[in-house]
Amino acid sequence: MPLHKYPPKLWNALKMKQGIYTRLPKHYLESLKQKEPTPVHWKPLGVQYRISPKTGHKERVQDIPIPVYYPPESQDGLWGGEGWISGFRYANNDKMSTRLKKVWKPQLFKRELYSEILDHKFTITVTARTLNLIDAAYGFDFYILKTPMEDLNSKLGMDLKRAMLLRLARRDTELYPNDPVKREKVYHKYKQFEIPEERAEWLGLSLVEAVEKQRQLEHKEPEPLFKTCVDQLVQDLNAQKLSEPLLIEKKE
Repeated sequence: MPLHKYPPKLWNALKMKQGIYTRLPKHYLESLKQKEPTPVHWKPLGVQYRISPKTGHKERVQDIPIPVYYPPESQDGLWGGEGWISGFRYANNDKMSTRLKKVWKPQLFKRELYSEILDHKFTITVTARTLNLIDAAYGFDFYILKTPMEDLNSKLGMDLKRAMLLRLARRDTELYPNDPVKREKVYHKYKQFEIPEERAEWLGLSLVEAVEKQRQLEHKEPEPLFKTCVDQLVQDLNAQKLSEPLLIEKKE
């Protein structure tokens, strides 16, 4: 006899169909769908067969992705899609010796990155690939705004993107308050990334944060009972006054 009505693997999918989860914005629910990130540690060939350069015969291609583990600390930095790869190596570089388990980790650096939109310098843990991607995007802000969520794969990166998009949507005057010309120049530079504020404030939120935000939006302060009774009494007195005949005194 099964212990549960539904298998535990389906619990996360079932809870999204009931309660407060169904009242979350549609664009946020769409963003929760998992998408395949751009391959970093392997290059997909995209074909099932190819001609062998050695024999000239057709051979099957093993186009299998390498499993990558993203540790929790990767969410506090910008790793550029890199992660930990588990494998084996030979002892003493001898193929006849015992295989030993090995984990390959990316080299991390602490770098200070400046954001034009937020007008702030951030000290962030990055990889060499992240620095190359920032250079290829022609700036830190462009890298954050152009890179999709599945490729950023960072809670810090999505929080920065949400803050940037909110400032662009609100056109906050706190940005360069003493230089309005420079402020307008920055807003015009990143105008292509503007989205409505209603969508920007949900971008990058975790499911727990989104549920709490929706709960606060739906929360209403309880109305005191005496206020309800007073309002009802006023309505009853007004109705009684209108129902009574109006007496007009004649002047002698």
